[in-house]
Amino acid sequence: MPLYEYVCRQCAHPFEALVFGKDQPACPKCESADLEKQLSAFAVGAEASAAPARGAPACGAPMGSCGGAGGCPMRN
Repeated sequence: MPLYEYVCRQCAHPFEALVFGKDQPACPKCESADLEKQLSAFAVGAEASAAPARGAPACGAPMGSCGGAGGCPMRN
């Protein structure tokens, strides 16, 4: 169920709507179905942007500390 942004062509009211399947949203202010879907940018939280560097272990161990197969310092 994606969240879309719209602007009503009748009253110019901007709003967001969860759209289920083939449902057609309506303006919450004037109830018109004459809507223009807007392009929207998605936000990325701080946790998502703190991904490990390329080649770094996903467990958070420092680069180069694993020592190959079976040598992960975080395992024990």
